[in-house]
Amino acid sequence: MIPLIKWIKSKIKYQKEIRRQPEIEEQFISATLSDNVSFLTKLYQESSDIVFRSFSIGKNQDVEAFFVAVDGLFDKTMVNEHVLKPLMSLSLQEGNESDLLKHIENTVINISSIKKESSMKKSTAQLMKGDSLLFINGLNEALVLGVRAWESRGIEEPVTETTVRGPREGFVETLRINTSMLRRRIHHPKLQITQMVVGEVTQTEVAIAYIDDIVSPGIVEEVKKRLQRIRIDAVLESGYIEAFIEDVPFSIFPTVANTERPDVVAARLLEGRVAIFVEGSTTVLVIPHLMFESFQSSEDYYSRPYYATIIRLLRLAGFLVTTLSPGAYVAFQDFHKEIFPTELLISIAASREGVPFPLAIEVLLMLITFEWLREAGVRMPRPVGQAVSIVGALVIGEAAVNAGLVGAPTVIVIAVSAITGFLVTGLADVAAILRFLYLFAAGTFGLYGMILIVAALMLHVASLRSFGIPYMSPLFPITWSGWKDLFIRTPLWALNRRPEVLNTVNEIRQAEGQRPHPPKNYEND
Repeated sequence: MIPLIKWIKSKIKYQKEIRRQPEIEEQFISATLSDNVSFLTKLYQESSDIVFRSFSIGKNQDVEAFFVAVDGLFDKTMVNEHVLKPLMSLSLQEGNESDLLKHIENTVINISSIKKESSMKKSTAQLMKGDSLLFINGLNEALVLGVRAWESRGIEEPVTETTVRGPREGFVETLRINTSMLRRRIHHPKLQITQMVVGEVTQTEVAIAYIDDIVSPGIVEEVKKRLQRIRIDAVLESGYIEAFIEDVPFSIFPTVANTERPDVVAARLLEGRVAIFVEGSTTVLVIPHLMFESFQSSEDYYSRPYYATIIRLLRLAGFLVTTLSPGAYVAFQDFHKEIFPTELLISIAASREGVPFPLAIEVLLMLITFEWLREAGVRMPRPVGQAVSIVGALVIGEAAVNAGLVGAPTVIVIAVSAITGFLVTGLADVAAILRFLYLFAAGTFGLYGMILIVAALMLHVASLRSFGIPYMSPLFPITWSGWKDLFIRTPLWALNRRPEVLNTVNEIRQAEGQRPHPPKNYEND
């Protein structure tokens, strides 16, 4: 009993220790420059990338000053030309000494972003984000200079969301570049981008974007509330945020959408949704997210509706094929042979002659092999990864059939399942899990087991919500206006209203009666 009590006490002590975050104690900036210099040099004495610069303001070295910045995060040219040089060549006149900080801020430093700060903790927080600090002897405030500049990746087309017709731009790892790309597409003054900091140690900047006179205020408040209650050391990617704000964390179905395309984010905001940008991440979260949006693509709205509708239906059919075909093949072959025509049944039996494994084990081994090949192709260097994926699939599949380890029909079923699994990238991980789940049910109970799993999953997804919005809408509950953009893609001039389920402030998307037609006074020449 005593060892158990000691173990519980140690666990409680450990939990208290991990909750205690390292932070700078609240301290106000001193009017004595040497105190501020001593504090900063002691705080960053082990950091070799912190730039310290002591200098004198004025030609006659009238006032001592101290400049601090992080090497690699600030624009050296801007600091040299518009901060240090004007200050060192300044001629102090009568009256300037009494309000020196205001005089420097208004007339001397030629940069767009300057603000005063009296808290050392807040000042150092801005320093770590790329701003520079200027301390002046005799003044108990510091100037925070907005001279951030660092190397960033150029704007490129997203690898995971390529299109034939449409913009080729994708988000990058810099937050301000991403929000500017959104501003370039939506010029409305009601586009709001509010910012907060998440992560006790990383101090990651997170931006929330929405259109104020469209989105439901309740959704915006809920998003802010969930973000504000996050208590975590580090936020290194938007996936960290997603894990803390989704409605049902134990569900395999995602209730938070993600995309790397600015045009997709702009379209979702215009429907009445909220986007979450994270510094350092190319993936933007969009909420609320509905199940059938995974079968939609931005290119559906850039092309004519007929072909877009066919492709959308093919995506839906492909998702059913990729998840159900391995399990259905096992169920029909082992439990319901009467489903197959006699000739096909004989052909399948002949192809599996000499295979040492039961059919369910055979399909399971092929599924695992496919997942290995796919993961290897993704993680290895791109040229090598493509070779591994293609050559590995051909060689292993052919060799396995020739060696009698698997039957040729099994290879065909797994290949079809693998190809169709790439049609719906948003549900690719869900499809991989469902393949194994259906296979287990089919190998144990046959078709009846698969039907039970399908029924259970339908009940599950019907009960899901994304920030209060039914996940299966507009199918469950039925909202007929949403069916215009569900299984089919009606012409753009017919999509007059925003999704009803989002409870938007302004439901009208566009004016009615815009169906194109030839001129009424048209006459044949």
